Amino acid sequence: MHPSSRAKGARPLLVALAAGSLVARPFADPLGAQETAPALEVTAQAVVAYTHLDPIPGRGSLGEVRVVHPLVTLEAATPGGRFAVRGSFNLDGWTVPDGELAIGVWGEGFVDRRHPHTYVHELLLVGRDLLGSRDGRLDLSLALGKGFVPFGTDDPMSRPPLRYPVNHHLSQILERALALGAARYGPVVAEAAVFNGDEPDRPGRWPNLHRFGDSWAARLTVHPVDRLELQLSHADVFSPEHRPGGGIEQTKWSASARWSGPLRGVPVYGLVEWARTSEAGGFFEFETVLVEGAIRIGPHRPYYRLERTERPEEHRAFDLFRSPRPHIENVILGVTRWTIHTLGYRHDVRPRLGALELAPFVEASFARAAKVDDGVFDPETFYGRDRFWSASLGVRIGWGMDGHRMGRYGAAAQPAHGAHRH
Repeated sequence: MHPSSRAKGARPLLVALAAGSLVARPFADPLGAQETAPALEVTAQAVVAYTHLDPIPGRGSLGEVRVVHPLVTLEAATPGGRFAVRGSFNLDGWTVPDGELAIGVWGEGFVDRRHPHTYVHELLLVGRDLLGSRDGRLDLSLALGKGFVPFGTDDPMSRPPLRYPVNHHLSQILERALALGAARYGPVVAEAAVFNGDEPDRPGRWPNLHRFGDSWAARLTVHPVDRLELQLSHADVFSPEHRPGGGIEQTKWSASARWSGPLRGVPVYGLVEWARTSEAGGFFEFETVLVEGAIRIGPHRPYYRLERTERPEEHRAFDLFRSPRPHIENVILGVTRWTIHTLGYRHDVRPRLGALELAPFVEASFARAAKVDDGVFDPETFYGRDRFWSASLGVRIGWGMDGHRMGRYGAAAQPAHGAHRH
């Protein structure tokens, strides 16, 4: 089906979006505080890290020193926070133009490297609590711009491990032009959005606005008790890996449980998630299960992640870290399942320099890749073995931003039972 015809079919959903969301909260540390946003806030972060990966595509090993996750954010709100603008500007295109080494990670034409995000990561205008006191306890909001689709879990950049999970493109949909509605009533939040299905294919790429409205997503979030968040979401994404719209459609599901708060006086963060993506009417299916957690004892923050994710194995380009784009289904050579354990430790340092934050860390990952179908791709043949390890050593640098959450705007951004500190 041509994307323009799908856009027409999605317009009734767009008209029905009587709510939406955007900014008006600062970033929230899963092990830290969440405060009311000021009228204007500028924050920044970057990570300087050495990462070693063994083996790499084509066999052998590789180590690199890179500046990763470089981000500058801006939030500006009118008095009272009724209207706001949120911008997140990512400098990956300058610091890691060829991607960041990461076991098993794939997406947007990169393999075993995390792709650079677009320079304009988020840029949204939001109206919050649009009906004010006229709707009682109901909070309705509307967001327009470029940002995160209401699907799945938090951007991995805001979570404890440095290494992105393999399931990034199964569990999140980001950097799309969207119209998003959100409604909150007590502990329940419902979100829906229409957006363009095409993924970015380079850091300077803007969404293909001719395809706006050819895809949609919805998410339901419930906070049964304070600090506990349960979510279920669904998305239909048209031709994500073929920008003109000639590719196949993805049907996506995600469910998760997230805890962020004290347990017996100790700040604890935990996430359990499941997601599945079906392509070509179920001809290809990729599933993921992930569990991660962290605790904070004074300045000490140990963390752990276990992931089991299936990924497509695509035809490689001359550079074995890359696969051709635009992507079509007949370049999938097989499916592999990646089981990865990641263990890390971070030490927070608070120098007396205003909002400056320093956090040296060390992190290690151990993985196994297994062939799960009858395709021609065999990981042991391609990499030289089916077991992998990586290690990273570095320091996180932040200014006024001790961790952050992206992708929940307006009514969906507010904590269920008020702001909290632990």
